[in-house]
Amino acid sequence: MPKALRVAANGPGKADASLGPIVSSAHLAAGAMPSLSELEFGLILLGHAFERWMVRCVAAAGLPDVNPMEVLVLHAVAHRNRPKRLADICLVLSIEDTHLVTYAVKKLEGAGLLTSGRKGSEKTVSLSAKGEAVVKKYGKIREALLVAPVKATGADEKRLSEIASLMRALSGHYDQAARAAASL
Repeated sequence: MPKALRVAANGPGKADASLGPIVSSAHLAAGAMPSLSELEFGLILLGHAFERWMVRCVAAAGLPDVNPMEVLVLHAVAHRNRPKRLADICLVLSIEDTHLVTYAVKKLEGAGLLTSGRKGSEKTVSLSAKGEAVVKKYGKIREALLVAPVKATGADEKRLSEIASLMRALSGHYDQAARAAASL
C-alpha cells in the first residue's frame, strides 16, 4: 500500500509507524526523545487552531476585531468573577511581557468590556455588564460548536484531564530550560 494510503488507513492523526514520528523538524526528532518533537509539532498545530477558534468564537459572540491575547485576557478577568490585578493576569497566563496584557486591558476597557477599580495602590479590572454578556455568549457558542462535537467522539474526560496535567508539568520543564538557555 502507498505511504499516503497507509497514513489515511490508520485514521486521522495516526501515521504508519514505519514512516517515523510526525514532526515539523526532523533534525530535532533525531535526538534522544523523538516523541518530544511529536508533542511540539502537536502543540504548534493545536496552538494555532486554538487561537483561530478563540478569535472566531468571540467574533460570533459579538466582539470582532480582537486578537487571541485579548480573548485570553477577557476570560482571565472573567475567571471566578472577582477583580484582577495586571500581575494576576500575567501570572495566570504565564506572560512575561506585561505590556501585552496592559494593551489588551486598555483595548477591552475601550470597548466597554472591562471596568477599572483599585486594590490598594494597584489598578484592578473586572467585567462590565457588556463583558459578561460577551463571555456568556462565547460559552454558549463553545458548548454548541466545540464541546458537543468533542463529547460525541467519545473522548475520555479523565484522559483529557491527565493530558492537561502533563502539559502543565511540561510547561515547567520548558520554563526551566528557557532560564538555563538565557544564562548561556
